Amino acid sequence: MAETTKSMPVPADIEAKMSPSMSKNGGFITLFFIAGTVSGVMMSGFGWLANLIVYLVEEFNVESIDATQISNVVHGCINLIPILGAIISDSFLGIFPVVAVSSFISTLGMVLLTLTAKLSSLRPPPCETGSSLCRPPSKLQYAVLYLSITMASAGLGGSRYTLATMGANQLDKPKHKETFFNWFFFTVFASCIISSTALVYVEDSLSWALGYAICFAANFVALAIFLAGRQFYRHDEPQGSPFTAMLRVLVAAVRKRNLVLSSRNEDYYHEQCGTNKALPTTPKQSFRFLNRAAIKTEGDIDSDGSIARPWKLCSLQQVDDLKTLIKLLPIWTSGIFLTTPIAIQSSITVIQALSMDRHLGSGFKIPAASILVVVLVSSSIFIALFDRFLFPAWHKLTGRPLTPLQRIGIGHVINVLSMAISATVESKRLRTAHDNNLEVHPGAIVPMQVWWLFPQLIVVGIGDALHFPGQAALYYQEFPSSLRSTATAMVSLVVGIAFYVSTVQIDLIRNVTGWLPENINRGRLDNLYWILVTEGTLNFIYFLVCAKLYKCNNIEM
Repeated sequence: MAETTKSMPVPADIEAKMSPSMSKNGGFITLFFIAGTVSGVMMSGFGWLANLIVYLVEEFNVESIDATQISNVVHGCINLIPILGAIISDSFLGIFPVVAVSSFISTLGMVLLTLTAKLSSLRPPPCETGSSLCRPPSKLQYAVLYLSITMASAGLGGSRYTLATMGANQLDKPKHKETFFNWFFFTVFASCIISSTALVYVEDSLSWALGYAICFAANFVALAIFLAGRQFYRHDEPQGSPFTAMLRVLVAAVRKRNLVLSSRNEDYYHEQCGTNKALPTTPKQSFRFLNRAAIKTEGDIDSDGSIARPWKLCSLQQVDDLKTLIKLLPIWTSGIFLTTPIAIQSSITVIQALSMDRHLGSGFKIPAASILVVVLVSSSIFIALFDRFLFPAWHKLTGRPLTPLQRIGIGHVINVLSMAISATVESKRLRTAHDNNLEVHPGAIVPMQVWWLFPQLIVVGIGDALHFPGQAALYYQEFPSSLRSTATAMVSLVVGIAFYVSTVQIDLIRNVTGWLPENINRGRLDNLYWILVTEGTLNFIYFLVCAKLYKCNNIEM
């Protein structure tokens, strides 16, 4: 339920100033350019990212578990960079320059990565057949590889979620914005499907250089499409760093810590802070200490009514904005441990697939990295089903729409279920390996079809179709309007931190238990999955507590 607060009417002339761009450009026509850009960016980015583990193992002679760790770090970087791009776009440059520059950087990165695949001098010599001794890459080869990955990652991370905010900003109705987030993720997943099948097949079966060259072409076309729509976009001008305003609230509250809180509305400073929301007239009782930042004292206000001492007086709206972020923080942290099992599963599943029978018929062998396309297909299908059928049906039956928090909560439950399925399937794979005495043969293929991995991946995709769009909609809806780019990037930040947590967790389990040897047929990946089931269950309980205590502020229909 929304928290009810009294609000003061906003004069028409002030309201016109609050959103000067609302009548200029934007609209549904811009979504064609944004969809084209997102498609190209994701096809390019996922084209090399999905197959990175295999590329490191087969072309750079990196051990499999080490390759998964490198992949996790890269995934983490890609998902941490959007928060930097969001801060830059919200505070200084605006969204358009950030996306344009990011796409250009990723294009250069793809050129360099293509060269590592094309020029043998930039790779170590291949391992001899049957030999366990392989020459590692030189320092120069590592340097070129990591530079290309860094540039490609920076460009992908800087543009992906920033485009989500840009697309939502082109629309006026909240209902249209929520629908946009559903179809934004649908476009992302659909583009990744093409990368995980067609491009990965080209890389594995034809040529790594050709596959990476196609990734470069997709990135270049995406940049061209984005620039072509420049005249149609609604460009939101940055208003300076919103984080400075947050810091001012804290400083002002500390400086006025000895003041007695007042119950009179006129003792607090009210000012329109660039949003088109109704303004609060009374301070909320949560985090009451911060309310002191909005109490007016002698010398705080100029004769024209503006703030004379900005580090000693803030508006009530700025205080409420900071409170909203603080109240959202527990829910946001639960997303980290929701995504950590998914991050671990995505890398471990590729290693499992490498040890299983991947033949389709007698002549075709499924690339190991392509196994993750099942998640993308599942997510794409269920996003469309949820948006077109299941969510409207729920609304008709209950009279209420399914809220973002409810979607996230259901995603938690489905995520735990997927880990339980993963543990069960891995137990069967290990029994099959032991029955055939394959634990003593490194690299041996277990006589078990790779299709056994499909159920867990389908369930993961269903969860992704719920909690990722749900998180994006929640943060965009609840964050202050000055932090719109940062709001959608918070989803990416969750994923980035989760990949780093997964890397630490795998290292810890690897060093303490011995469950993750180089030959996974001698390991106990099933125990790892059961640990993830336990973590997911505890995290779901934590989420329920956080969601119960949180009250949405900006529910719009």
